[in-house]
Amino acid sequence: MKTLQRDWNDKRIEDTLSMMLRTGVILSAAIVVLGAAAYLVRHGLEPADYRVFKGEPSSLRGVVGVVHGVTLWHSRAMMQLGLLILIATPVARVAFSIYGFARERDRMYTGFTVIVLGILLLSLVGSR
Repeated sequence: MKTLQRDWNDKRIEDTLSMMLRTGVILSAAIVVLGAAAYLVRHGLEPADYRVFKGEPSSLRGVVGVVHGVTLWHSRAMMQLGLLILIATPVARVAFSIYGFARERDRMYTGFTVIVLGILLLSLVGSR
């Protein structure tokens, strides 16, 4: 039995990339809204103190801490996870672009996209 093989072309890559962007942004927004709603339910009636800046706890400054906080249903961790997904969306799109260009056997664009992915990853990892 012959299986249908879809043509791998620019239109298909473009459609997949746009779907990835929509999905990443919608998922990110939904998680941030869920976390914000949970935060407001728990802390919405507390008086705000603007005299002292209180940043995020150190446990929410890394991916492992954020994921651990989400497993415990911490609202701030949920909001951080939504932001991490928002940041990861364009990185995933670039990684998929490498796959798409390689499937099309377009060496020049594959090479340029590998360089772009490298710069993105260096900027994320090397910012510490």
